[in-house]
Amino acid sequence: MAHPVHQANENSPFGNLTREEFYKKHHVLHQEGFMLNSQNLKIFTQSWCPDSTLQPKGLVAMVHGYTSESSWLFGLTAVAIAKAGFLVYALDLQGHGYSEGLPGHIPDIQPIVRDCIQYFDSARANHPKLPAFLYGESLGGAIAILLCLKQECKWNGLILNGAMCGVSAKFKPVWPLEKLLPVAAFFAPNWRIVISKPLASKSYKEEWKRKLVAKSPNRRASGKPPAATALEFLRVCDYISRHCHELEVPMLVVHGEDDMVCASDSARTVYELAASKDKTLNIFPGMWHQLIGEPKEGVELVFGTILTWIDSRAEKAKANTNRLYVEQ
Repeated sequence: MAHPVHQANENSPFGNLTREEFYKKHHVLHQEGFMLNSQNLKIFTQSWCPDSTLQPKGLVAMVHGYTSESSWLFGLTAVAIAKAGFLVYALDLQGHGYSEGLPGHIPDIQPIVRDCIQYFDSARANHPKLPAFLYGESLGGAIAILLCLKQECKWNGLILNGAMCGVSAKFKPVWPLEKLLPVAAFFAPNWRIVISKPLASKSYKEEWKRKLVAKSPNRRASGKPPAATALEFLRVCDYISRHCHELEVPMLVVHGEDDMVCASDSARTVYELAASKDKTLNIFPGMWHQLIGEPKEGVELVFGTILTWIDSRAEKAKANTNRLYVEQ
């Protein structure tokens, strides 16, 4: 199945079609709205499902990365998963996309984790018999890990795509700024940390996709993270490194070997330390941070791997459920 990104152009993820025409062409139904979180912030939510009378294979909860959003380019992967027969749910993180919050300001990851739990729990409650999977890209991968550590028994699988398990040395603040981050975060939490180059320039290999990302009408967070955010990212990576051995959920890790934003070695370490009996690692040679930013052949290889893995684990989860039902 071809990924819908191949029909996009540098001006629109929907190519020359309107959004409505695009969804109709792909036989996908789309809904969007807002939820009010525990901080009284309006959080933008979306869902996609196949336009079919067939029973969905499962539910996939998606978490986007830093400076990204649940729409635009990320939303094309949601369409690809929905076309494969799954219900897909995603939200804009605080300070991203259409959600309220200071742009790119994440001094504490826990409120975002709570937002995800609130929305994804409500989605699962509406479909309690479906196997449920977490999918996270970049920072979203780290958030997905934190979700699994809190809700291990509620998920049938975890898919990590370029996950932020560790920040590449090329994108860490230069010494001594990294050592001074706690001080900077306290006295100047909104100070923007200097990194080598804009994230997009080292994330998307194809230039036209970089242009497409830059043209998103609701892209609020971009560029360098504030000091408090940068410090929180380092804390999150440290927490994951100390607790990833507690993960027991079936896991698929895909990562670009030449990722200069989130180090592939850190993702490999999480994979190796995880207690999961069912785990798969794919480090793709020559690929960058955003695997959707690769040329067509690379995109099809990566997302073909992801869709095949989700499909097989959904079948396995349903078979186990049916067996338990018969035994009872």
